[in-house]
Order: sequence, then C-alpha cells, then structure tokens
Amino acid sequence: MSNVSSTLRQVSRLPAEPARLSESTLLLIDYQNTYRTGVMALPGADLALAAGARLLERARAAGTRVVHVVNDGGPGTPYDVRAEIGAISPQVAPRDGEPVVVKTFPDAFHQTGLRQVLTDLDAGPDLVVAGFMTHMCVAFTAQGAFNLGYRPTVVADACATRPLAGPDGAPLSAEALHAAALTTIGDLFGVVVPTADALPA
Repeated sequence: MSNVSSTLRQVSRLPAEPARLSESTLLLIDYQNTYRTGVMALPGADLALAAGARLLERARAAGTRVVHVVNDGGPGTPYDVRAEIGAISPQVAPRDGEPVVVKTFPDAFHQTGLRQVLTDLDAGPDLVVAGFMTHMCVAFTAQGAFNLGYRPTVVADACATRPLAGPDGAPLSAEALHAAALTTIGDLFGVVVPTADALPA
C-alpha cells in the first residue's frame, strides 16, 4: 500500500499533461546576475541557467512567445536592475520584441503589467515557467498564474534555489528546498517536468 497521497490536482481532476511549447508563452523569471555572484549566489545557478538557455533556444525555434521577468530591489541592492548585478544573464538575454516585466514582489503578476503583456501577445492559458528561485518567485508566480486561470508548467532543471535553515534551525539543502517547492507546485498550481525535453512540441 502506497504512503504517497494523491495530489490536489488529481483530486480536482485537473490536467496532468504538460503544456505544448509551441502553444505556450515562456516566462523566464529572474535569470539575473544577482543569483550568480555575491550574497545571493545559488549553488546550482549555472546549471539551471544553462538549462534555461536550452529551453529558450527551443522555445524560440518553436515560435513560442517569450516574456522575461526581473526583480527590482532598488539602487544599491543585489536586485538593482540598473546595475550589472541585477541585469539578465547574457545566456538568456532578451531579443528585440521580447517584453521585460519588472516586479517587486515574488509573484510576477502582483502589481505588474504581466497580465496585460500576455493579453497584448494574444497568449493562451498555457505558460511554461523557469527561473530563480524555485521556492520563491517561481513558486509564487506559478500560484499567481493558477489563481488567474492560467495553466503553468514548470521546468525543474531550469530552476534553482539556495540552502536555508528549516523551522527547527537545522540546515535544509538547496536540493531539498528545490524539490519541496516543485512538489508544492505540482500538488495543485501546475505541472512540473524534469527538463525542457519533456515538453511536447
């Protein structure tokens, strides 16, 4: 007898199939230099960024709409979008015509123009989501998308997070927190796939 519970998606009879890349909009969340160096550097940032670059390349080849999201913490912070530290990493830099949405909260839909950008792009309900950090802006953007009626699919290897102390003060590894965040997303808010290759064209 299995000790693994049914997901809320299963109980609610929500779709289990991932989004088709060519019919989706790709949201790249906070692929900023913030997470590659300094106080906010993530242990798996470079590997996730490389996976994000492969995802972006495949999306562009499929004609997928692409939207970049950055977090602005203001001048002098690690999230200063006016400085090199807060810039989008060159591996996934926007091309002409790819919108960049600036946010100040973990949910990229909260007090931003993201929903209007998606409307202007004539985007459908399917979103493919990847970026930094898994447990924070990726998870809350997936939740925000779900709350608004979108159908997010999160690409696991194109996301990363950092180690933190758990509720009891014991260390929680980046890998454990990453897995827990993806599990939370997959329980209700969206479908999680291991890599971009798991997305149907």
